[in-house]
Amino acid sequence: MARSPCDLRLLLLAAAAAFIYIQVRLFVTQSHYADRLAEAERSENQCTSQLKSLIDQVSMQQEKIVALEEMKMRQDEERAQLKILIQDLEKRSVQKLLNKNVVPVAAVVIMACNRPDYLERTVESILKYQTSVASKFPLFISQDGTNGAVKKKALDYKQITYMQHVDLEPVRTERPGELTAYYKIAKHYKWALDELFIKHNFARVIILEDDMEIAPDFFDYFEAAAKLLDNDKTVMAVSSWNDNGQKQFVNDPKALYRSDFFPGLGWMLTKSTWIELSPKWPKAYWDDWVRLKEVHGNRQFIRPEICRTYNFGKHGSSLGQFFEQYLEPIKLNDVHIDWNSEDLSYLGEDKFLTKFGKEVANATPLHGSDAVLKAHNMAADVRIQYNDQEDFERIARQFGIFEEWKDGIPRTAYKGVVVFRFKSSPRRIFLVSPDSLRQLGV
Repeated sequence: MARSPCDLRLLLLAAAAAFIYIQVRLFVTQSHYADRLAEAERSENQCTSQLKSLIDQVSMQQEKIVALEEMKMRQDEERAQLKILIQDLEKRSVQKLLNKNVVPVAAVVIMACNRPDYLERTVESILKYQTSVASKFPLFISQDGTNGAVKKKALDYKQITYMQHVDLEPVRTERPGELTAYYKIAKHYKWALDELFIKHNFARVIILEDDMEIAPDFFDYFEAAAKLLDNDKTVMAVSSWNDNGQKQFVNDPKALYRSDFFPGLGWMLTKSTWIELSPKWPKAYWDDWVRLKEVHGNRQFIRPEICRTYNFGKHGSSLGQFFEQYLEPIKLNDVHIDWNSEDLSYLGEDKFLTKFGKEVANATPLHGSDAVLKAHNMAADVRIQYNDQEDFERIARQFGIFEEWKDGIPRTAYKGVVVFRFKSSPRRIFLVSPDSLRQLGV
């Protein structure tokens, strides 16, 4: 049956509508993809721009790195040249200080860090007596660190050779809560002694710190002791210090003793001893390390009865420990002794053992819990036996002497015997261990 014209028109309209719809959808789709393409193109352009910017930044950073590397190379070259210059100046300074006709007894080094006022007081005390013997005892200041005031103060003294130890490595303590100062001090000591013994080839070195004053006979004492130190290999070092050198415990300015306890605080050692110690030098607490039996072995230390150094350093790395009780009351010798005319042969190991043993044996023995009280009423030398460290500390506390022990040895002790004067008199108190008399051959 034939379709009517009306039906054909409807079909054409439907087809036209479908075509228009398809075209519109195509247009929308094309527009959408065109927008996405434009967005992608914008993103690509932005990425390209950012990449170019990054490339420019990397290029600039590379240029900076190259410039910094070149600057570092120049600084390294300048530092090397400066080091050579400093070494040359130091060498010339040392040569200028040394008299070619005089063999130095010992180099004297003041260990300093960041206390310019203390350093000045120390140097002025030393120069009072060192100037006349400068060729025998060339003087050095070794500074640890870069404190400008200390360096300026040190360089003000033209007659002194200045050395500077700069270590920028961070300090790593072995135990939590430890003061890093003790690690820095130990490293500085090793560096300074290596410089003086190995680089400058001194036979002996006297070590002082920047908070010390010296006695009038300080240099004569060490000159006489140098001969003993060279000839007696059972002596490890000679010290100017007595831990129990407070005014009430000393009397005789000529009295010297052997001790199993390293006193420190103004001491002299030889190059051969340093060559032994240097390779195994500790990271910290160097003085307590020297006091270990495994370090000093069967060797002793020479100490005076009356100190030849006075320590005024209330403020320092030890935070004033013991200062008011033990350091401030120390008596500094004020009598000039002609040590070179003194016969020090009694300090030889065998002679001293015999002499000291007789003195201990001849002292009146006191016993009982009231032994200290009895000692106050005696007119002669006395000896009191302590049973162990706790007992020693009890007795020492009653007299007011140092109670401290290190590695089983009381301060100042020889064969377990601690000797001191009673109330500044010639009378002596001997505190003896249960084994002291046997060790002394009594």
